[in-house]
Amino acid sequence: METPRKHRSRVLPWGLLLAAGLLASAAQAQDKPARKSHASPPAQKGGTVVTLCDGETSVEVKGLKPGQAMSREQAQSVSNQLMADWRKKNPNAHWDEALAQAAPPPPAQGRPLPPSAPSGPAQTAPPAARPGPAVQGELKQAGVYTNYSSRDELVWATETQKFVELGSAIFHSDQQLGGTIGVSCDMCHPNAANTHPETYPKYQVQLQRVALLRDMINWCIENPVKGHALADDDPKLRAIEAYILAQRKGFKLDYGKH
Repeated sequence: METPRKHRSRVLPWGLLLAAGLLASAAQAQDKPARKSHASPPAQKGGTVVTLCDGETSVEVKGLKPGQAMSREQAQSVSNQLMADWRKKNPNAHWDEALAQAAPPPPAQGRPLPPSAPSGPAQTAPPAARPGPAVQGELKQAGVYTNYSSRDELVWATETQKFVELGSAIFHSDQQLGGTIGVSCDMCHPNAANTHPETYPKYQVQLQRVALLRDMINWCIENPVKGHALADDDPKLRAIEAYILAQRKGFKLDYGKH
């Protein structure tokens, strides 16, 4: 009588499982669009090439080695040169002269601005309460749409202003942005001029896709600033976005406009 075969386990060898996992990971990676990073032209004189956020205009900073950062004065001079070159190439381009010429806040020097209450009437004369019963208790917050008081509105305005001021501090500080060469956003965009947040989402050639405002902020951090992109939920990225939007208050939404 023939001896029955022993049941063979259908377990794959570890090597095959590992290979299958790597192939699956590679396939998933191909499905995700890669982050576009602008390739600056190579340095010709042993310095560092700094590229403007248009992805095209660039200048080589002689003597600036990898890992070195310029002083704020040097970085501003380089930024001014980049902007002068850009304007020569784009003489008819719209520019926010009024916003750019406004008095900027003092440099943040790598530290966020201290929280402060909003200036103006909100400090001395809170807005009148909306109809409805007053909020009971010192710490109780009202509902989203009804029953909120002048105190609620003051709290909301104060917290919003603090967040916008934090974004301003980061926008004006290469250190807060995580930059490596001393360049900060305000050097090419004084007071967030020419950022036009009201035009997003729109197709951005630098990214080769439709982008949100935060996508372009990250692109600028990676390229002109030469830092690392921030996660979508990073408080710094959200604060920068809040500051830029606050600077364009009153402009109508016009998504897709270039």
